[in-house]
Amino acid sequence: MLMATSTKHIEQAYRLAKDRYAQLGVNTDQALQALARISISVHCWQGDDVGGFENAGQALGAGLAVTGNYPGKARTPQDLRRDFEKALSVIPGRHRFNLHACYAEMDGRKVERDQLGAEQFRNWIAWAKSLQIGLDFNPTYFAHPKAADGLTLAHPDPDIRRFWVEHGIRCREIGAAIGRALGQSCLTNLWIPDGVKDTPADRKGPRARLLESLDAVFKKKIDRKHNVDTVEPKLFGIGSESYVVGSHEFYLGYAVSRNILLTLDAGHYHPTEGIADKISSVLLYLPEIALHVSRGVRWDSDHVVTLTDDLQAIAQEIVWGGHLGRVRIGLDYFDASINRVAAWVIGTRNMAKALLLALVAPIARLKQFEAEGDFTARLALMEDAKVLPFGAVWDYHCHRSEVPVGDAWLAEVKRYEREVLSQRH
Repeated sequence: MLMATSTKHIEQAYRLAKDRYAQLGVNTDQALQALARISISVHCWQGDDVGGFENAGQALGAGLAVTGNYPGKARTPQDLRRDFEKALSVIPGRHRFNLHACYAEMDGRKVERDQLGAEQFRNWIAWAKSLQIGLDFNPTYFAHPKAADGLTLAHPDPDIRRFWVEHGIRCREIGAAIGRALGQSCLTNLWIPDGVKDTPADRKGPRARLLESLDAVFKKKIDRKHNVDTVEPKLFGIGSESYVVGSHEFYLGYAVSRNILLTLDAGHYHPTEGIADKISSVLLYLPEIALHVSRGVRWDSDHVVTLTDDLQAIAQEIVWGGHLGRVRIGLDYFDASINRVAAWVIGTRNMAKALLLALVAPIARLKQFEAEGDFTARLALMEDAKVLPFGAVWDYHCHRSEVPVGDAWLAEVKRYEREVLSQRH
């Protein structure tokens, strides 16, 4: 618990910040109310280096690689759930958990991916219900013998395509079961690794096969109250440097023509290309989109999200464009070089900080200057807004949410590392 003097200082600082923002027409109380309603979908795979629990024994492949061997990795579903609960305890707000199909619990028997059902996720559902949080879901099209050559839904072998089509169908049904059980829609995100390392002779054929496979996966209509479908493009990966079947253009056309969501992953484009500018364009054609927020340093390297200009641009586009109700925000990174629980906390708190920064920006005044053609005043205010007392508002949000203020959360995670993570072998 905070000391009384600390509480007093936090509240005093917030009152001063509130007054300063009010001078620019910003109501910080309303901004905090808006932030409290935003749920960030936090990815399970940070907690165990994308290992999963199906015991396939397969290398990740598909351009996926986790570096580092920091001690304390989750070894079981129980470990992973416990670790995420610890992360949640120091993150303000109520958030979601994003599962991959390879995190199925088999109960001692092998269930192939084209045979998975809600039964293999009943413990995850019960756990989420006990925490009163939502779950999202992802088919797993990697780390499997039938994906060893880098092709799944676009594979030239019809039997392999049928296997992966059935996996996609099963995962949508699992998503619907999750949504029904938890009383809130589950976002089921489809990403495949399909591509080739060197220049292909045939670019059209694999895309035609992918189109046919996707139509088979999405043929059955599912109530969006329970399951919402989305597809995720990629520019390239390790092993698919020259050609990825599911490119941005392919999936944008597919999502718009089939009226399903498009997932924009911050690491899936050219290193100099940001996803913030894509949001307003895509939302002219789709009712909703999804985001996988990551930090690609040299390629799709999925570093822990930090409070960069890119992250703030994403949050600004969501908030300033009035898109909060139409963008499903998820995280996507994996770092095994640092404490994995801390990585969850740092990334999620930074996503929330970026959203709050956008919420307390004097956007009404900025838009007024822009409409009047006063671009000098717009730029001046944009720059001055960067040094407004945002930190006091964020500290107050954490205090009011009953989570540690400032870096006090780190002591709690370090204690958890000593008492729990360090005991794992």
